[in-house]
Amino acid sequence: MENVTIAAPGRQVVRALLAVCLFAAFSACAPEIPRADLIFRNGRVFTGDPGPGDVAALAVRAGRVQAVGSDAAVLRLRGPDTHVVDLDGRSVVPGLTDNHFHALGGGPGVDLSAARTMADVLGAIAARAAGTEPGGLVITNSNWHEGQLAEQRLPLRDDLDRAVPLHPVVVVRGGHEFILNSAALSRWGIDETDESPPGGRIGRYDDGRLNGELVDRAKDPVRLPDRAGEDPTARFLETQAVMNALGVTALRIPGGTPEQFLMLRRLAEEDRLAVRVEFLFRLRGTPADEVRDVVESWGATPDLTMGHLSVGGVKLGVDGGFEGGWMREPYEEPWGRGGNFHGLQTMPTELFRGTVRELNALGWRVATHAVGDAAIDLVLDAYEQADAATSIADRRWTIEHGFIPAPDQFERMRRLGLTVTAQHHLYVAAPSLVDYWGAERAALTTPLGLYAEEAIPVSLGTDSPVIPHNPFAVLYHFATRGTISAGIMGAEHAVGRRAALSAMTAGYAYQVFAESERGTLAPGMAADLAVLSGDYLAVPDAGIPGLTALITVVDGRIVHDAR
Repeated sequence: MENVTIAAPGRQVVRALLAVCLFAAFSACAPEIPRADLIFRNGRVFTGDPGPGDVAALAVRAGRVQAVGSDAAVLRLRGPDTHVVDLDGRSVVPGLTDNHFHALGGGPGVDLSAARTMADVLGAIAARAAGTEPGGLVITNSNWHEGQLAEQRLPLRDDLDRAVPLHPVVVVRGGHEFILNSAALSRWGIDETDESPPGGRIGRYDDGRLNGELVDRAKDPVRLPDRAGEDPTARFLETQAVMNALGVTALRIPGGTPEQFLMLRRLAEEDRLAVRVEFLFRLRGTPADEVRDVVESWGATPDLTMGHLSVGGVKLGVDGGFEGGWMREPYEEPWGRGGNFHGLQTMPTELFRGTVRELNALGWRVATHAVGDAAIDLVLDAYEQADAATSIADRRWTIEHGFIPAPDQFERMRRLGLTVTAQHHLYVAAPSLVDYWGAERAALTTPLGLYAEEAIPVSLGTDSPVIPHNPFAVLYHFATRGTISAGIMGAEHAVGRRAALSAMTAGYAYQVFAESERGTLAPGMAADLAVLSGDYLAVPDAGIPGLTALITVVDGRIVHDAR
């Protein structure tokens, strides 16, 4: 007889015994066990569950993990219609996730993802301008970072003017900054007399001239055209296919529009979502007395779920990104002017507190972008104020990013029952963060190991397209703290491969209240999984970012098959 872990009726996980018949007089064993729809065998299945641990085989029935165990035991669930996949030694992991996914990189802008030098950047922009009508706008996409360039710096106004003097150029850098040439500055009426607005920064050279950088609220006058002529539904279907090919089975969209939600709702109603989507609406600067009217206009409730689409709350933001994280202690101003620069507060204190209080009163969960420790202070203050009126302790409110936490903040996070979404910005941007914040503070960035020690629940993601969308680069970075161009940074915050994978799978499930349904491959759980091109637990560290998915399964259905 052999042991196998199977799912019993009612989706409760139990230990059951598959045995050969003891009495030859009977033609079949009783009770009869239902036959699997799908079986994976002859591999290494990382279940993420401490009971069965790693096993050789897994069976799926009716969208659920039916059983895990040895090949021989699981194959006894095979029936005439069971589809059996021979893994040939490959690994299976719970479906990967992305906790902070805006969109894919790329798109119609100039693609800078392959640029490795300033000449590459300027050459690509000049080539686009050469094919654009005189005076026509040239825009880049954001799927790049100066950390990937040999020069380790941004293309500024003078660089762009030399390459493209006659066309207005907007270089999109992450989600918080534009860089404009002279023609673009003129197009939007930005000149040397302009001062930085509250919550924003207009960059200047050492001699005081505009250098083309517009950060956070300073970007507001620049109105870029919509992706005219593109079908947002087709674009999302393409997105989910790309992410399925990387083993991703769930995306959390942090701050979408009502129109985007309606598009996703239609796809959910038509059963066309091949990823699970947790959707957060975005509020920017809405006074507290207007919040109710705005959220009612969305046509959604805080706990709405239909098919693979769920409402996850409301996204707010209180500070900048790499170049504007709001810190308790000053840091090197990225525009090189020195001074007492602490970063950018992008939402006024009382406006933020009032919005949080009103959202809590209306039953909405809140997630707030906060990079620096001073920003986290404000988030905790506002969350505590809301909690005093109506407890949020069991609602898993979120700090988005949480780059630089302070030691005195962890107990406050635990008391409020908060979660953190972590992304691998340091992997790409390490040299820039060292220049901005100094080596010690940069090495602390997004300290997954420290959050784990402090018992703060954390999930993982990319912040695509600010950072490229590859989940395996995320796993590599948090397992090792490796970066593209600065070696290992903050090695003491590395967590190893299993813990990183658990944060991306079980950690994500916990954050979205799905831990009883997803995140592991224990029997009874949803059959969301990926068959990888290599063994995640065995390939060399440097090989992790190059992994892909051969097969991806969502809710028991194969949504990607590259065999």
